Amino acid sequence: MIVVHHLNKSRSQRILWLLEELGVPYEVKKYQRMPNHQAPSSLLEIHPLGKSPVIEVRSEGESIVLAESCAIIMYLLQNYGKRQTLSAEGVLDDLYYTYYAESTLRPLIVVRQRLSRFANRAPWFLRPVFRYVLGAYREMYVDPELPKNSDMIEKHLSRNPWFARGSDGPTAADYAMIFGLEGLQEEKAITPETHPAMTGYIEKVHARPAYQSSSAFE
Repeated sequence: MIVVHHLNKSRSQRILWLLEELGVPYEVKKYQRMPNHQAPSSLLEIHPLGKSPVIEVRSEGESIVLAESCAIIMYLLQNYGKRQTLSAEGVLDDLYYTYYAESTLRPLIVVRQRLSRFANRAPWFLRPVFRYVLGAYREMYVDPELPKNSDMIEKHLSRNPWFARGSDGPTAADYAMIFGLEGLQEEKAITPETHPAMTGYIEKVHARPAYQSSSAFE
């Protein structure tokens, strides 16, 4: 049995989507974010970092605990998935976008979101200064990078239905990338007018029965 320790509005949503696509039985243990948006301390009982997603795989009296969403994606696909026959280009796409999702794209989105939150949490008389400094940092180091990244993804998805060229359905890269794309849409960094391929891709994923089933746990 696979147990998913699921935190609302987190990367664990894509693990549930993957399990639904695979048709693998699983159990969900739900956790709610605290008012400061942090995970509850009860997750520390499952993993030393207290983060989500975390899965437990229980078999014959033994269990393994695995964290990090991309590591979980690779583990589940290797142990429960059916391999697609991909071209050399498709294999490289799958590899690249699986690791790009967490190493490049998601950090940009997180920094952009947190800079705004930090300014609002400053003492009221310092907020104008914080907003100016943090806004300048964002304009210099974060905002210039997002268009380059979104344009690269838009170009790729305008030519391919899935992230791995030649694939006939989602691969590891799709499960890894969806959370970042949803974040860009939530931040209004992409719209149907500016990035039709990316927003269309999100709609396509959200329309899949497996994704809709996984969304019931939010």
